[in-house]
Amino acid sequence: MAQATPLGGPLVTRTTVIAGAFALIAAGLALYRFVYGLGAVTNLNNAYPWGLWIVWDVVIGTALGCGGFAMALVVYVMNKGEYHPLVRPALTASLFGYSLGGMSVLVDLGRYWNFWHLYVPGWANPTSVMFEVAACITAYCLVLWIEFMPVLAERFASASTRKMVNKTLFFFVALGVLLPTMHQSSLGSMLVVFGFHIHPLWQTELLPLLFLLSVLAMGYAIVIFEATLVTKAYRRPSEAHLVGALGFYMVPLIAAFLAIRWADIIAGRKIDLVFSSGGLSSLFWLENLLYVLPLFWLSSERRRANAKLQFMAACCLLLAGILYRLDAYIIAQQRPGWHYFPATGELLVTIGIVAFEVLAYIVFIKTLPILHSVRK
Repeated sequence: MAQATPLGGPLVTRTTVIAGAFALIAAGLALYRFVYGLGAVTNLNNAYPWGLWIVWDVVIGTALGCGGFAMALVVYVMNKGEYHPLVRPALTASLFGYSLGGMSVLVDLGRYWNFWHLYVPGWANPTSVMFEVAACITAYCLVLWIEFMPVLAERFASASTRKMVNKTLFFFVALGVLLPTMHQSSLGSMLVVFGFHIHPLWQTELLPLLFLLSVLAMGYAIVIFEATLVTKAYRRPSEAHLVGALGFYMVPLIAAFLAIRWADIIAGRKIDLVFSSGGLSSLFWLENLLYVLPLFWLSSERRRANAKLQFMAACCLLLAGILYRLDAYIIAQQRPGWHYFPATGELLVTIGIVAFEVLAYIVFIKTLPILHSVRK
């Protein structure tokens, strides 16, 4: 098996400087929010207490951070060791996606000083779906850092320490499969609680299953997306032969998602809403198109081997998952007399968090043994 090595190279580049600048802007706005309150930076109101920050950082950000979850299923559960070179890059992206998503929740909490109530039995509400999501995400962040320990140990620890870390890792890998399964499905459960406030094209009791299926497909898509960008940005030998094979697992997930969603629409007699809901109908069809295109592009082994089609399919699938979550959590909400659109501050903080993830990912792959050497 190829040895993982630091990529090396300068840390100060045009990309890292730009990403660092956006991250600093976001940090400044977050500090301003803590001093002057949510209303000073956001457009949240009584009908829309959850805005872009929660939806992007928690609902979408953790979905984009599910590459580690998806690869753990393939490598450690299905025992497909040939994909092992993709595990560490996926785990690194998951590490930042989840950690920053969890930390950013503090920025969105009105009474952020009470966040510790979640972890105290006398204050916590274990019957709440939100509690399950928060507790599982917190636990998964810890698990991800523990799963990342072999990388740190390989760089900084002795051989005996590395051996001890590797021997205990199997337990945390199992938790790393269980916890995302729980909280990603529960992100769908939270919408079920919203009831009639969510448009019928998105509201269904099958939301937990739909969210789980879509996030697994997004997990494989983000692995392809990141591997392609790293290959192009740092002129590494192509890994198309390896990442393209992940399309084999994406196809049944996409097909199952579309079949279940359309079966629910037909069984729930919502077909007329597909054509008569104005702009929401257009968004619904756009979501479906973005899911169908990668299904076609990845449906044969020949097309899966095409690096260009791999990347296009991954991009479409990521956009489909993002749009599905934005629609379900914000756009498709029905609040007569109220409206919400993110303020400039909300947009800049969100961009800054993404920029920090990019910056941290670049620093890690350049200084730690994350990327495996690829034969030319």
